[in-house]
Amino acid sequence: MKKIISLILCICLLSAGITVSAEEKTVSSECALTDIDVPLDTTETNAAIGQTLDIKAKSAILMEPQTGQILYESNSDEQLAPASITKIMSLLLVMEAIDRGDIDLETVISASEHACSMGGSQIWLEPGESMTVDELLKAAVIASANDATVALGEKIAGSEEGFVALMNERAKELGMNSTNFVNCTGLDAEGHITTAHDVAIMSCELIKHELIKNYSTVWMDSLRDGKSELVNTNKLVRFYEGTTGLKTGTTSTAGYCLSATALRDGMELAAVIMGGETSQDRFNGAKKLLDYGFANYSFSKIDSGIKEDLTVEVENGTKKSLLLKADGTVSLLLPKTSSNKIQRKTVLEESINAPVKKGEKIGSIDIYIGEEKVGEISLTADSDIKKLSFGETFKWILKGIITL
Repeated sequence: MKKIISLILCICLLSAGITVSAEEKTVSSECALTDIDVPLDTTETNAAIGQTLDIKAKSAILMEPQTGQILYESNSDEQLAPASITKIMSLLLVMEAIDRGDIDLETVISASEHACSMGGSQIWLEPGESMTVDELLKAAVIASANDATVALGEKIAGSEEGFVALMNERAKELGMNSTNFVNCTGLDAEGHITTAHDVAIMSCELIKHELIKNYSTVWMDSLRDGKSELVNTNKLVRFYEGTTGLKTGTTSTAGYCLSATALRDGMELAAVIMGGETSQDRFNGAKKLLDYGFANYSFSKIDSGIKEDLTVEVENGTKKSLLLKADGTVSLLLPKTSSNKIQRKTVLEESINAPVKKGEKIGSIDIYIGEEKVGEISLTADSDIKKLSFGETFKWILKGIITL
């Protein structure tokens, strides 16, 4: 029965919500009736690195958040309308406001007439209706509610215009140089553009905030004491193992868009699809990207490879040699086929001059795959060594004469 109710609640058009009276408090989201319970294509993606994936979209990219490394891309720098994946930046600013203590999850926000006028995906807020930040985040993330998103933005910046200015400022700080936001919802507007590459950047930044996953991993929830049921517009949450988020987007101009994140075996990936022709295209495309990443890449912990004590001669010091310490391991995102191709090269002078401070970098173990340096492990001083003073030098000379 619950599933039937969910299906009925999620009937919507591509770019606008169905017409329902505000009193009914029915949620209007980006999901389509035919899309709710349709599983993903179960065909396993076994493409090796360098092969082209069959992704039916204008633009696609796969990025690893910790390193920012691009694992796959196709036309990822074309400027396109982003639809509701715009909300990734809106949500990032909300997360950062919570971190600063400007708001918290229990902060109550009263909806303005402007927020209630958005249309499209919405929870049908009425002017003056109050909800907590927690409730509005549920609406914005799970159901892609435009009214809830604007209400959050107005609370942080005083107006949607002010909030959009903050969005553009943050985009520049993140290096999203092909992005311009005109609104905080993603509703089609002239000049409201971004790229798959830029969406991947802000997606990677957003998922650093673990709080967002309290919402982006939820398949179903409700508001208004259960009277308004929410169903996640991202079907990967239900059908793809390890999904952590993140956001769908659909308008007549943008087509079907998706930023999908997933975590497996300690590695999280962000896949972005823009300009898909159908809803199934975006989900299957994101699945292919994520499958490709998990099949071909992993984090490898590489140690120094040093089996015996490593020392270096010291000139003009109170000790003639210095024991070196290799500082731990380095974690590298590498193709799984590269594990047997790793080489280490020691970079170290034959001797160094005193004084030396404990912890000072003396050299390194450089990590290579073929001719490419992919990382390094520092070699540091294991102890202090003072520079010889005149008196200490004289004592050494005198000691040498006496022992003759």
